Amino acid sequence: MPESREHATLLVEGMDCNNCALSITKKLQKNPELQDVSVNFATGEARFTPNTEEAVSQASAAIESLGYKVISKPEPGEVPKAFSAAEKKFIFSFVFTLPLFILHMFFPPDFILNRPFIQLGLCLPVFVLGLLQFGRSAVKSILAGFPNMDVLIALGSTSAFIYSVIAMGMYSGHRLHEHLYFETAATILCIILLGNVIEKRSVRLTTDAIRELTALQPLKVRKVKNSKDGEELIEINFSEVIPGDILAMNTGDRVPTDGELTFGSASVDESMITGESLPVEKAKGDKLVGGTIVVNGQLRMRAEQIGDSTVLSKIIHMVKHAQESKPELQKLGDRVSAVFVPAVIIIAAATFFIRHYLFGAVFSEALMNSVAVLVISCPCAMGLATPTAVMVGIGRAARKGILIKGGSTIEAFAGIKRVIFDKTGTLSTGKFKIGAIKLFHDTTEEEARLVLYHLELYSSHPIARSLVQELKPSPESARLTFITTSEEKGLGLRAEDRDGNRFAAGSYEMVRQLTEESGYQVYLIKNDILMAAFTLEDEIKPGVNESVAFFKKNGIESILLSGDMEGKCRQVAEKNGISRYFSQASPSHKLEIIQNLVKESPVAMFGDGINDAPALASATVGISVGSATQAAIQQAQIVLLNSKDLNQLKEAWLISKHTLITIRQNLFWAFFYNVLAIPLAASGMLSPMIAAFSMAFSDLVVVGNSVRLRSKSLT
Repeated sequence: MPESREHATLLVEGMDCNNCALSITKKLQKNPELQDVSVNFATGEARFTPNTEEAVSQASAAIESLGYKVISKPEPGEVPKAFSAAEKKFIFSFVFTLPLFILHMFFPPDFILNRPFIQLGLCLPVFVLGLLQFGRSAVKSILAGFPNMDVLIALGSTSAFIYSVIAMGMYSGHRLHEHLYFETAATILCIILLGNVIEKRSVRLTTDAIRELTALQPLKVRKVKNSKDGEELIEINFSEVIPGDILAMNTGDRVPTDGELTFGSASVDESMITGESLPVEKAKGDKLVGGTIVVNGQLRMRAEQIGDSTVLSKIIHMVKHAQESKPELQKLGDRVSAVFVPAVIIIAAATFFIRHYLFGAVFSEALMNSVAVLVISCPCAMGLATPTAVMVGIGRAARKGILIKGGSTIEAFAGIKRVIFDKTGTLSTGKFKIGAIKLFHDTTEEEARLVLYHLELYSSHPIARSLVQELKPSPESARLTFITTSEEKGLGLRAEDRDGNRFAAGSYEMVRQLTEESGYQVYLIKNDILMAAFTLEDEIKPGVNESVAFFKKNGIESILLSGDMEGKCRQVAEKNGISRYFSQASPSHKLEIIQNLVKESPVAMFGDGINDAPALASATVGISVGSATQAAIQQAQIVLLNSKDLNQLKEAWLISKHTLITIRQNLFWAFFYNVLAIPLAASGMLSPMIAAFSMAFSDLVVVGNSVRLRSKSLT
């Protein structure tokens, strides 16, 4: 049922592959009251935006008119049934097919000839089940104008069954044996049902990431409730949490939702959200993310975001609906799948007439050749080729703290030729550290660092905060106390101690009269005498050098694009192996540079600020970090949740590259299989039963290759 007024999600039972999803999509798109229709066969969801309340029930009726079933959403913590509907149908068909198969394989022909009604009796339950499973769906898909794979299965099994029934009235003796294909009809249906069971289990593996992420949401939480007797802890359902609730957690508990730590401190494992392997220390006032684990400590938090607004919910949503943005390769597969079923029916009919009338094959032999063509053809393999790989690839990325917004992003990112980096907040942490120190007039380094630390304590400048963090002395160090301090805008800070000593720290403008050495960023003065000069460097994030070298090795150029001064940009570029950079670039200049580079080759832009948003939108692929501004995150197609380590960018490219390789392998197999298998079946080299096995096997090859992406080594 609807998740919200903005959109609705229906759970659909019976979708076997992307062709099923395509037929439902086309049916729903015919209704003008349904917008933004997206159907995902792997998750079994049909998602859309209804214009009216009635539109949801209309969508449900439309889906069921195609032969699928709309089911209710399972309750949290609900235990799944021992056997699924597909498994029960296979077991039922196997019970009747096995003795029929044994009858033909191991009993003498005379025994079979004298008992045709035993064969009919064993085949009939399987055939009726097949009609209910495939025939009903086939008829509804034809009436709706979207013939699916069930049409081929229903035609093939029905042809074999009806011909065998007719033969019972037309032939007798040894001639009857040549015209009975009850075991063929039953075996085809049983094998297809087995294939569906295995395929569903395999496809389920492609959505493991969604289940793992969903499992991070606890079913129960402890809420702090105020009463006359003081505070008490009560256990409530996770769904009952509202913003403002105070929740309690101990060591080993999962953080239930996004909020602020209000009491206590703890080490929190954020690896499932950000990919950060080490626990993060949290204190009062820090933000907590739902789904993370309290490794050590006791704390309380105020819930701020619930439901679909939490970070975890947004990640799950992004992974589930990654197929809404399809790669170009999938669009090719979809176009072929759309005409595949009618084309196969025509080929099967042509096979019968050519074999029977031109090559003189007997009617039953030509019919079985035609049935083999129907059964061996596999549009599902083409339909499964791209979405299964995309689901696994995006799921693997999500486990690593990388959010990729859609399959088209994977295809685009794998094909980039340039990566453009913003500097501050992207390559650098936004903090500064001291580089070189030059000492004057017998000043010691320890003295210079101590004086600078105590001066910068009184400044609110971002650089001052970075220096205070780096220069913080040991508890045993001497302390300086100033009786007066003043900050001069554009120059620096002045102070005086109890002994009348005057100190100052600032830019070159403050010491222009004392030295001609202007290449430093901070100068330190005592009683109008220069004590020391410091160079400042951007603190570079871990993994920058490795990432730049990695992209260079793979033929991808790294470019620095920043609004910072030329000197700082040159320093960062040279230090990290970046040969090309643009400095002092305004947002409009950044946009112009990106647009010009995109005309030459595919470009990825990596930025985190509001001023990067236009450039991110104009690049082939926009990349941002989880700590970036909302404007940057909204414009980005890839979001790296661990903003401290740039190695995630390398991981994102490798996942995109290998997902694209997997898609190409799947599509090659799907096309190669059909191009090879259909002529073999038409020539009479394959029986219908072998054809059914081959068709089921072709699906498993595609799904298995996609599942392999979950754990394969990426290089």
